[in-house]
Amino acid sequence: MTDRTAPSFSALAADPTFRTIDGVSIRFVESDRRNADALLFSPWPESVFAYEPMWSRLAETAHLVAVDLPGFGRSERKDALMTPRAMGDFIVRVADEFQLREPHVIAPDIGTSASLFAAATHPARFLSLVVGTGGAAVPIELGNPLREWVFAQDLEPYRRIGGRAIVERTLTTLERYQVTDAAREDYLASFEGDRFAESIRYVQSYPTELEALRAALPQVQTPVQIISGRRDAVVPPINAEYLHELLPHSELHLIDATHFIWEDAADEYARLVNAWWAGGFTTCMKASKAIATGG
Repeated sequence: MTDRTAPSFSALAADPTFRTIDGVSIRFVESDRRNADALLFSPWPESVFAYEPMWSRLAETAHLVAVDLPGFGRSERKDALMTPRAMGDFIVRVADEFQLREPHVIAPDIGTSASLFAAATHPARFLSLVVGTGGAAVPIELGNPLREWVFAQDLEPYRRIGGRAIVERTLTTLERYQVTDAAREDYLASFEGDRFAESIRYVQSYPTELEALRAALPQVQTPVQIISGRRDAVVPPINAEYLHELLPHSELHLIDATHFIWEDAADEYARLVNAWWAGGFTTCMKASKAIATGG
């Protein structure tokens, strides 16, 4: 079971800060250097603080750089980047900016499609990916409220409600984990005003972007670990199973949890990631190649 409490971000001995990449102000937080590197992209509608409950465990294994993608968390929005394909190219720029030659990537939720596009168009750029809980399947298989946001004809109702109220409501769906006060306030501030409404534009590209992703998935030669919640009603497990079927080198784990698995099931999530980084990704690659060649 995941602990109900977690250390604050002060345990990192570093506060989130900002760096300008391609003219966009991007917030990130970084751990100490290790032999391996990992880029972590924050889920929606949260921020880099989503990694609080497993940060220390992952930081023992790799040098972590957690990033709020443009338009999410506290990073500046750039309209031209608000699609998975464009965001995928930006993910590569982030790796370049931090001089990470071949990092692992953790990109749950909205980062799933973006990181897969990045891996498809930039072969051998990443050592491995960890994805899941993000829309992927075609035809679209999403539950509410995400499906409602994807197909909303008008964003004005969300502007009127305001991002803080929407995010507060979203956080009530966590089952086991109690978000720290610092994280909660950061999530609310990250999407206050019309920032949440404007972030919806990213998922509204799914009807066309996920069609393009379907064609790109067989090109992904990077090993991919897919972790999703077995009881996720917002992004049902069929999305994870779809990716596992189409990706050449992948393994699938369904955790007994709902959507926010990086918090509600942080212990199991961290265990799976550390085992993956310790050699699971190379085993996955060898196994899939053996199957492909009949070995």
